[in-house]
Amino acid sequence: MNDTPISIRPFREEDLGEWFRLRQLLWDETGQDDHQSEMMDILDHSDTQFVAVADDGNGRLAGFLEASIRPFVEDCESDNVGYLEGWYVDEPYRRMGIGSRLVELAERWARKKGCTEMASDAEIDNDSSIAAHIRLGYEETSRLVHLRKDLV
Repeated sequence: MNDTPISIRPFREEDLGEWFRLRQLLWDETGQDDHQSEMMDILDHSDTQFVAVADDGNGRLAGFLEASIRPFVEDCESDNVGYLEGWYVDEPYRRMGIGSRLVELAERWARKKGCTEMASDAEIDNDSSIAAHIRLGYEETSRLVHLRKDLV
């Protein structure tokens, strides 16, 4: 880490490799091909998808955020809700306000797209993510446990 101020800005093509690196850290169980396919889909749908990055000024990203416009979100009152799909700040840059600045940029993007609500989710046991959301003014609306059974 250095003393260069972190710039929060929309994704640019030259960020592709770093965005991929950070995505792999956030969603470590997702395969490389799936990451690449999802990334291309996001870039192909820039009308409803948004990527913000935290640029350290030295060719590396300190974090990223992916947001979308969803036509329906549980517990929301409007259609076309801004949604925080995922956000991640690299370990050496945490607790510096980078995550909140990424969320602020995504919220501005959603407002410009006509959204009046923003939503997100977190794994039920991800206390640090839930706490981060709450610090940014998000409120918990419900909890859900997914269940499955093999029918063999």
